[in-house]
Amino acid sequence: MSDLFWLTDAQMARLALFFPKPHGKPRVDDRRVLSGIIFINRNGLRWRDAPKEYGPHKTLYSRWKRWSEKGIFARMMTGLAAEHGEEKTVMIDATYLKAHRTATSMAAKKGGAVVLSVEPKAA
Repeated sequence: MSDLFWLTDAQMARLALFFPKPHGKPRVDDRRVLSGIIFINRNGLRWRDAPKEYGPHKTLYSRWKRWSEKGIFARMMTGLAAEHGEEKTVMIDATYLKAHRTATSMAAKKGGAVVLSVEPKAA
């Protein structure tokens, strides 16, 4: 697929400063995994809909989940914003993504869509 997103060497060099140090077993290819995470989030896809070129969807999700909980992505954003030199707030708009995932998970937890019927009161 030619429309896949891949981080460049320069982008990876800037991001590598924020990566945690590996412990024991080496990590799966950082470029592939991070490019896949960005692709999924940018396009609002489910993890299982990740193109196979990015590797197993469980690997993408696991890295995203683990690094999010450790604050790695937050440090990346803060660090990249600080390098820019301007004092501004950096925000990512994920409104659609959050609304879609919330609606989907709520329907699944409640057993599907709820249909309410409203009958007029007798006069």
